[in-house]
Amino acid sequence: MRESDFDEVAELIFLSTNSWYERNLGHSAFGGKPEGCRVFCEVYEDLDPGCAIVVENADSGRIVGSCFYHPREMHVSLGILNVHPNYFGAGVAGRLLGAIVDFAAERELPLRLVSSALNLDSYSLYNKWGLTPFAIYQDMIIDVPTVGLSKAENELPQVRPADPSDLVAMGQVEFEVAGISRESDYCYFVENSSGLWDCSVSLDETGEVDGFLVSIDHPTVRMIGPGVARTEAAAEALLRAQLDRFRGKTVIFLVPATAKGLTAAAYQLGARNCELHFAQVLGDAQPIAGVVMPTFLPESG
Repeated sequence: MRESDFDEVAELIFLSTNSWYERNLGHSAFGGKPEGCRVFCEVYEDLDPGCAIVVENADSGRIVGSCFYHPREMHVSLGILNVHPNYFGAGVAGRLLGAIVDFAAERELPLRLVSSALNLDSYSLYNKWGLTPFAIYQDMIIDVPTVGLSKAENELPQVRPADPSDLVAMGQVEFEVAGISRESDYCYFVENSSGLWDCSVSLDETGEVDGFLVSIDHPTVRMIGPGVARTEAAAEALLRAQLDRFRGKTVIFLVPATAKGLTAAAYQLGARNCELHFAQVLGDAQPIAGVVMPTFLPESG
């Protein structure tokens, strides 16, 4: 993928994703105009320059498929993968996925992704290539009141904005909870040169970082994540802090289906389920020892 492709890829992402959602779930995934999906190209290029590929029609030169991938210290994440509706079932997705599988295999790293549990075509594609689920997440959507959220029923850990001095601690928490590390991501979120991101950390009773949570506020993608926390109480405190950023707006976040307390707190705030996603891996994945809240931009695996 070249920078000159970004507008065409943005249109592909918009058309491909909305086509599936409208046909199968009765609503679109992205509002606004196709050019809003350029944010995917721009964020992924900022994080991993050159780590995106396309499939072109040999006759017309038009892009009919695209995907992004993210080399990390201990794994490779597969980002959003799209195929033009006219080419569904033509093997384009398999060609894209195969290239990323080979990339990860050459580096002897696991390949990870988060994919829809409702899109059985997508799930089957990944499963046939050997990716297997290791966690399930509830996609929850909430209309945040303009006056903010109600007060928590229980006392929660302290939350404050993250700063560069927290980067090492953020890495330690994620390694402990999820067995992965991605230092460049943490730096990108905290530096926030685009102005789209917000990153908070939670503190335990000794004042040490025990979790972090990120959000993006863009007209095309308003979403909370990625984040990890050692406890559900820390995750709830972080979620509340990030939700407060979206007063008067609608935002999506993912919570582990097994996190009963966190899920109950989300319902209490007015969140409702809108989809399910699986975390999948080709290779090994450490059992999760805490709370992981993944996202799709950038793919956190």
